[in-house]
Amino acid sequence: MASHGLERSLGLYSTMMISMGAMIGSGIFVLPALGFKKAGPAVVLAYVLAAIVVLPPALSKAEMATAMPESGGTYLYIDRALGPMMGTIAGIGAWFSLVFKSAFALVGLGAYLLLFVPLAEGAIKFVALGLAALIIVLNISGTELSGKIQAIIVSLVVVSLVGYTLNAGVAADTSQFTPFATHGSAGVVTAAAFVFVSYAGVTKIASIAEEVRDPGRNLPRAILGSLGVMTIIYIAVVAAIVGLSDSDVLINGGPGGSASLTPMADGAASLFGGYGVVIISVVAVIALTSMANAGVLSSSRFPLAMSRDSLLPSTLETIDDRFKTPKNSILLTGSVLLLLIAFVPVIELAKLASAFQILVFSIINVALIAFRTANIEEYDPEFTAPGYPYVQVFGVIAGAGLLTQMGTVPIVGAIAIILGGLAIYLAYGRGRVDRTGAIQDVFDRRQSDVVVSADGD
Repeated sequence: MASHGLERSLGLYSTMMISMGAMIGSGIFVLPALGFKKAGPAVVLAYVLAAIVVLPPALSKAEMATAMPESGGTYLYIDRALGPMMGTIAGIGAWFSLVFKSAFALVGLGAYLLLFVPLAEGAIKFVALGLAALIIVLNISGTELSGKIQAIIVSLVVVSLVGYTLNAGVAADTSQFTPFATHGSAGVVTAAAFVFVSYAGVTKIASIAEEVRDPGRNLPRAILGSLGVMTIIYIAVVAAIVGLSDSDVLINGGPGGSASLTPMADGAASLFGGYGVVIISVVAVIALTSMANAGVLSSSRFPLAMSRDSLLPSTLETIDDRFKTPKNSILLTGSVLLLLIAFVPVIELAKLASAFQILVFSIINVALIAFRTANIEEYDPEFTAPGYPYVQVFGVIAGAGLLTQMGTVPIVGAIAIILGGLAIYLAYGRGRVDRTGAIQDVFDRRQSDVVVSADGD
């Protein structure tokens, strides 16, 4: 019979590396050129703006993770704060967004693979599918093993990025930054919306909180530490890409004249000579694979947590006796990953992933406000987010502002996920749960106050 408990096997370093690994892929190796097409050299500011908008949900999640160090992350917090209907919608949305991002990483690495492996373009998708299958097997084999491999890969990639930016400081052409904001402030905001998904990994580790040692200490440090480190890395690397690469190549160097999918390799020859493109391409393939691994590791915990709460079938909560991992949940996540790689265009994956993340991150801020307002005795976090409630209100408003810049398809996709989550709740979950969220306590208390006030009059 399968066990029902996960092992706390991840320390601070492994936890932080999982978070960074989830951010160090497409945000650096694929998205800068897409952002450059929207904002010009001011794409550097777009990454700063995206980090500012990510900070409120990161702080909110860090607090809630120490109060509820269990698998589920985003789903768990929204469910307990706003009730099972909103929890189902958020859980399905967060799960899809992370799987979209992992698929985007694996499809995107194909463009780099073409630069140093003599493969037909049509074979790249099969390579991505093979890597996805390998990642699924790795995640089933154990969280500790996956975490250790992740830590090694991310450490090596960070060293490579440091070398890239230090050399770029000498070789970069500063005239590439003039004019700076080629599409004005509106272009910076639009680019920030598109690159927002780069930071999505910062809170992924909350979904594996049940497998983190000393979560009250390690989770906030890993979430906020990885956000700070990755913001600096993004600024440095994106600035290096702008300074090294020809702007026309960044804007039109991709398939069919679209934005380049290999921006780090576009100017690599000027840094490392003839082997520059190969070196950067190999690093990109490793980093993007690492990011996809982190995505599967964390996103597979959403179905696990929802199954435990009777919002999805009970088979998804089974923990493998041998490997101590949620095998069925990983297999479900992996199956969706394979389908996305096979059938969805890479650019649409990026847009949809960003739109879903912006939506879910906005709701996370509302969840913290609900917990604080309800003042539930059981809610006792070891870390409290500073600046409450102003930081959370800013996060909601800023997230809504970015979402309006995403265009029709991503917004329609986000609405479809909301309707899909609602349908799953109504068809399966509603008849199986009778709990309410913290927000219901707020409503009940205020209704009671109104009654008492009326009696007093």
